[in-house]
Amino acid sequence: MIFIYHTNKTICKVENELGEPFNFDPKVPIAVELQRIAIKNPDVILVWCHVDYENSLNIDVLNKLFHHNRLMLSFSANRTCFLGDQIGYVDESLFVNVNKKVRFPTWQMSSTVGMIHASVLVKLESIPCQNNLDYYLSSIAKLAMPQGLLCYSEPRLLFDQNNSKKVTASTFTLFRFVKQHYKTRWVFLLFLNLLWYENKLPIFPFLLSLFYKRRVASKINLEGIKVSSNENVVQQKTIDVIIPTIGREKYLHDVLKDLAKQTVLPQKVIIVEQNPVDKSVSDLDYLIEESWPFKIKHIFTHQAGACNARNLALLEVDSEWVFLADDDNRFESTLIETVFVKLAQYGVHAVSVAYPQKNEVFSISIVRQAETFGAGNSFVKKEMLRGISFNKGYEFGYGEDNDFGMQLRNRGTDVLYLPEPKILHLKAPMGGFRTKLILAWEHDEVQPKPSPTVMLFQLNHKTTQQNLGYKTILFFKYYNHQSIKNPLTYYKNFSKQWKRSLYWADKLNTTV
Repeated sequence: MIFIYHTNKTICKVENELGEPFNFDPKVPIAVELQRIAIKNPDVILVWCHVDYENSLNIDVLNKLFHHNRLMLSFSANRTCFLGDQIGYVDESLFVNVNKKVRFPTWQMSSTVGMIHASVLVKLESIPCQNNLDYYLSSIAKLAMPQGLLCYSEPRLLFDQNNSKKVTASTFTLFRFVKQHYKTRWVFLLFLNLLWYENKLPIFPFLLSLFYKRRVASKINLEGIKVSSNENVVQQKTIDVIIPTIGREKYLHDVLKDLAKQTVLPQKVIIVEQNPVDKSVSDLDYLIEESWPFKIKHIFTHQAGACNARNLALLEVDSEWVFLADDDNRFESTLIETVFVKLAQYGVHAVSVAYPQKNEVFSISIVRQAETFGAGNSFVKKEMLRGISFNKGYEFGYGEDNDFGMQLRNRGTDVLYLPEPKILHLKAPMGGFRTKLILAWEHDEVQPKPSPTVMLFQLNHKTTQQNLGYKTILFFKYYNHQSIKNPLTYYKNFSKQWKRSLYWADKLNTTV
């Protein structure tokens, strides 16, 4: 490791793990010197640290935290990151609302303390070096994250976080970052949101930002940097499968056949069969009549709902890992074996694999941090599921799987997306005995917009600015899909619908 200590303006000293000094140029920007050191020492881990935190740097755990070379770790104890809360007006992703108590996925890096492998920094030399170190670090993370660099806020980098100094970008810097890392329309939306929600008129930052050229990640290729984690995450190599099902006997049978062909067999398959019809009985005779190479735990319930069904199944998990599956999946015989290989390679505790429908082509071919979570295509280590369940506020709505993924992340368990292996999602027709559910708000005079379950997710996992930015986008998108064409009348009606959605989302929160 090479340690670079700085004051945010200049480097103070550079040394190795033994405290032996390295030559450096204090007159050049810190980012330039980081690049130079990386080029001269491509096989080492670089650690940057503000001099005020030198005595708080948790050196003893650095090697454990940095368990493979395609990582970028950083931390600032400040509640807000460098770009501030206002970045939420243009970025709806989960990477904005950072949980500072756990390792959390984010591209928002800090000059306070951080780590990156020199070989990665060499690959990123096409990204201009800024005088502002926070800007530079956030820029390379924002561009390289979609290309497979795994970026995290990691509080364990510091063992004393009480003396944190706030470093916040100016409005000029915020607009510049948005122009250089997002499509140009987001600069206009940022200006509009600041004007509308904060009564600010940042004309000069807005105009100046238009002269900056957008940065693209097309030249970034990290595939040459091998990933081999020293984290021993797969030990027993045992797995249980949970499957909620309702009226899809034939499709479920095919899923079980695929599981029976696995080169690494499940220990147990937990099936929760739902049939809301009174006095109905199971239709899954083949569970008993046929022979299966794994134990089957069959739960029959008259209570419909995927959240309830999956929660019942999770209570029955005994193995080291759990595969959350659907009753209309198809997959190759090497699915579980291949996933175990990837879990061990990356040292992670949760993955969602590619989940295309028939004839659907996915453009993402890189292992990277997932922005979603799939309740029918994910693998999670059992010990990470303690205290986590599917929120019944989302029952019969949308978002329960993504909410589950956010619960994992807020416990310090990131979710990676695997482009291979794939699970085919057949999107089978609904079971014949299903009846149309009447939602609590269905007969409201003012219909909620967005759906209350969507609003529930927004309130639980997004920042205030992200919610307001989403409101602005929804306002414009929805205009062309409704009958009111008078802008003022439409705005008044939209505001009523938004408030009604907030009302029902609050109701759903209290019923969990």
